Amino acid sequence: MLVKEIMSRDLVWCTPSDTAQTAAKLMKDRGVGALPVVSDGINKKLEGIVTDRDLCCTIVAGAQLAEATRVADVMTSDPVTCAPENTMEDCERLMQKHQVRRIPAIDAQGRCVGIVAQADIALHAPAGLVAKTLAEISKSLRPAREARAAV
Repeated sequence: MLVKEIMSRDLVWCTPSDTAQTAAKLMKDRGVGALPVVSDGINKKLEGIVTDRDLCCTIVAGAQLAEATRVADVMTSDPVTCAPENTMEDCERLMQKHQVRRIPAIDAQGRCVGIVAQADIALHAPAGLVAKTLAEISKSLRPAREARAAV
């Protein structure tokens, strides 16, 4: 199965100059946990990705003002990407290797044309592969959780 068959095409995106507050509101209104950050609404050249975790760890934990902080200051500017013609298995391997839950799909011109989320993989991959992907993505979270549990 190819990425273009499972990716979300109804993109919600933001630009680097948008505020963190705008990004958070978009995420809340559309029920998504990440937004591709694109150059503009016409070309949609991928410039990064911003997640709800980025906003929480930077804005909330840093006691910054969301309405005064630009997305460019909190986004990942070189995200892991795939192409619509990649296989779902290729995308899954990228998620495992880089421990990410979402991967923007870009075309040959670098435009964001979709996004693949862990949920998209879960709906289409065999259960054993989904479990492996979840375990690999979650590896870095275990020590922090175990440390909190010991307190």
